[in-house]
Amino acid sequence: MGSQLKFVKMEGLGNDFVLMGPEVNIDADLVRGLCDRRRGIGADGLLQVSSSNGVIVMGYWNADGSTAEMCGNGLRCVARYALDQGLTAEAEFEVVTPAGTRRVEVSDQPRVETGTTSVGIPFLFENRDFVPVRVGNPHAVSIVGDVGAADVAGIGARLEAASPQGVNVEFVRVFDRSLLEMRVWERGVGETLACGSGMVAAVAAAHHLGLVDEVVTVRVPGGEGEVALADGTSWLTGPVRYVFGGETFL
Repeated sequence: MGSQLKFVKMEGLGNDFVLMGPEVNIDADLVRGLCDRRRGIGADGLLQVSSSNGVIVMGYWNADGSTAEMCGNGLRCVARYALDQGLTAEAEFEVVTPAGTRRVEVSDQPRVETGTTSVGIPFLFENRDFVPVRVGNPHAVSIVGDVGAADVAGIGARLEAASPQGVNVEFVRVFDRSLLEMRVWERGVGETLACGSGMVAAVAAAHHLGLVDEVVTVRVPGGEGEVALADGTSWLTGPVRYVFGGETFL
């Protein structure tokens, strides 16, 4: 029997995470074991939440054990968790992430700052146009006519492998100036039901192309959230939910 570790599992738009406190020494093997959907708890990634002198700190690992700079849905879960655990007494506070300090607002649908977006020069991959976007982490967005027909697993995996630091790959259909639909291949995870930073990247790319306004509802397989581009930064709003908690011996 291994060490006894306390955890909470949460999800935001179907993007699910194992949350642990600062007492746990995180390494890639532990992350892979906990996120394994057959032999572990099962999750898209692991979040570690700590507080030092009132400052909330978030660490994030993908399911394959690799670290990542930003996770929008994970940040929304951390915001809810930190308030509920008494790590802060205020519903509006800041969280230190690997991508920098981000503002959060906790309510029934937590709203979090996902930071500045940077849109690069479009490129071709396998005869498909992609728009590179950084939201603290790398993304490649392709506008498609039907996300259901998109080869998310095939093209997503190959583009991730072809990118030196890996990349999150989004396939996006624009319905109108305030609504789009997205499927995503997450770096280090695979196809997921949602990706918060990917939702922001999708809106940033579509806005750069003149297809949408600055406040957009994003429909993903796990539900719907809202992205707002304002004052040089971006915000993500949507539901989060506790799934279960307990102890594991991994």
